[in-house]
Amino acid sequence: MAADEQVSPVAVGARIFGTTRWTVVLQAGGPTSGGSVRALEQLCRSYWYPLYSFARRSGVPAHDAEDLTQSFFAYLLEKDTIARADRKRGRFRNFLLAAFRNFQANDRARNSAAKRGGGRPILSLEEQRAEARYRHEPQTNLTPEKLYDQKWAASLLDQIMQTMQAEYIALGKGPLFEILREVIWGGRQEGGYDLLARNAGMSEGAFKVAVHRLRTRFRECLRQEVAQTVATPGEVDDELRHLLSVVANQSE
Repeated sequence: MAADEQVSPVAVGARIFGTTRWTVVLQAGGPTSGGSVRALEQLCRSYWYPLYSFARRSGVPAHDAEDLTQSFFAYLLEKDTIARADRKRGRFRNFLLAAFRNFQANDRARNSAAKRGGGRPILSLEEQRAEARYRHEPQTNLTPEKLYDQKWAASLLDQIMQTMQAEYIALGKGPLFEILREVIWGGRQEGGYDLLARNAGMSEGAFKVAVHRLRTRFRECLRQEVAQTVATPGEVDDELRHLLSVVANQSE
């Protein structure tokens, strides 16, 4: 085996998460900590679309849903909402939806200075083309809450795939990743690994090793990303089970 074949994306992308983004936010408990604000902004940028989908599925018109989501993030980043978070149910997914629903029900908050971000640059939903994305979603009868969970899981998986793609590109193996991603969940194209291996310019044995490495890294990234959204290590497995069940049932 050549030396470059021994370099794994696991080694390139491995991180040790001593303190996660969400625990940084919870420990600060307010908007005064620069590290807390940055961690919260990063989480919100990763998971804004599930909230937009929730608002739209709840019957909020497109423009109002955009307004509502923008205003909510401004409010969240400027107020002491985090300080009132329930540490016993400290999953960011649950906290974000509960806070959003409370904000949505509060007309006075919606019409406050936080409207449209109050001049503060936050998430640019226009650039993300939120409504165009929403309109291209498959038709479904899911409740707003279940749609929120589905889009949360999808956003999380998208973050992982972007991370892994960047790692493979850094190794000069971007084209290989595009082939490997087709079997990340265990499926095979017609023709099996032999065809995919030939497309990748590899032997079937070498391709199987590459698939194993990909799936190992995927599981690692999945745990790491989930860990960023819970308050304690003990919550990771429960959150993983929940999100994987959402993915498994998304066609229902």
